[in-house]
Amino acid sequence: MTTLDEYVEKRMKDPAFAQAYADLEPEHEAQRLIIEARIKEGLSQKELAEKAGLTSSSLSRIEHGKTSPTISMLQRLARGMGKTLKIEFV
Repeated sequence: MTTLDEYVEKRMKDPAFAQAYADLEPEHEAQRLIIEARIKEGLSQKELAEKAGLTSSSLSRIEHGKTSPTISMLQRLARGMGKTLKIEFV
């Protein structure tokens, strides 16, 4: 049986797949950072959604990669966690 990491490693040999994977990296990082910050603040999805003025289902879709958050949503999430949003080009 192949693990996910092994599968991805094999597929990365295909330049089109590698490019598509790289293109999605910022979205995956945003998801990861939202989840990590929420957990660090000790908030459930429901609690953060309420604080940010979002529905629980909206936050769930963002965290599971089913939708991409807008900058406005990111700002609301940051405020809901008592944080500020910082976007960088590196």
